[in-house]
Amino acid sequence: MPAALIGFLRTLLVVAGTLVGVPAAQAAVDVEAMWDFGQPALSEERFCVALATAGGDDALILQTQIARTYGLRKDFVQAQAILDEMAPGLAQAGVEPRVRHALESGRALASATHAPATQTPEVKARARDAYRLAYQTARDARLDGLAVDALHMMAFVDTAPADQLKWNLQALALVDASTQPAAKKWEASLRNNAGYALHELGRYDEALAQFRRAVVLRELGGNAKATRIAWWMVAWTLRALARHDEALAIQLRLERECDAAGAPDPYVFEELAALYRAKGDEARAADYEARRAALAS
Repeated sequence: MPAALIGFLRTLLVVAGTLVGVPAAQAAVDVEAMWDFGQPALSEERFCVALATAGGDDALILQTQIARTYGLRKDFVQAQAILDEMAPGLAQAGVEPRVRHALESGRALASATHAPATQTPEVKARARDAYRLAYQTARDARLDGLAVDALHMMAFVDTAPADQLKWNLQALALVDASTQPAAKKWEASLRNNAGYALHELGRYDEALAQFRRAVVLRELGGNAKATRIAWWMVAWTLRALARHDEALAIQLRLERECDAAGAPDPYVFEELAALYRAKGDEARAADYEARRAALAS
């Protein structure tokens, strides 16, 4: 599978028992509404505007998100500098800013945007500690969405497929146990990530089951691009199972949908080339390879 797509899909990845008690009071600031993950600089501008009139926990939360925008731009030094500067204020802070600070401290060390060469055992150990702290603090305070986020980030520290599967299944257990929308919204991504790990382990039937459940959730969510990706994962796994006709029908439909959206997809072309080659049609395989190369150039 192409490395760029792997990174994108994963950007979509501690035992999670049943939680008791009531959720901790959350800050008033709605950072989710300000985020555009495809445009971190724009998101930073929004957070800075909000920070100008914010105080207390809200101000601390906004600073953690500003740090995150730098991480997404691979400026981890600046991200860490922001987190270090705000750290003294956490002593009197509420739960949510402390959880978010731990989360972003982990992301500044290990995430989908880090180069593999930077991920030394020492760095991974520090990231693991930060994510574990974020998870445990969020779990105890019933901030279920943040607890799930922390668990899913552990898969960027422990990157062996079996470990990634473990973390994603534990995050799914937390989602299943929770009634909070902030946790429930993670299910489609977690099923995608669990399916990917199962695929890497060669457990294709189990992977297909996870991907099919992700498709249902994506279709309910109404995001056409995310739904197409979910279907691509289904077809990718059908090809691994040598169910070529089923996979081909899905990829051809995705080709039509992408063309209609004005966004032809090189990964669809790559799969179509592989499928036609598997069926012995070298001419069509070569055609799709050429179309993929043309998009790449």
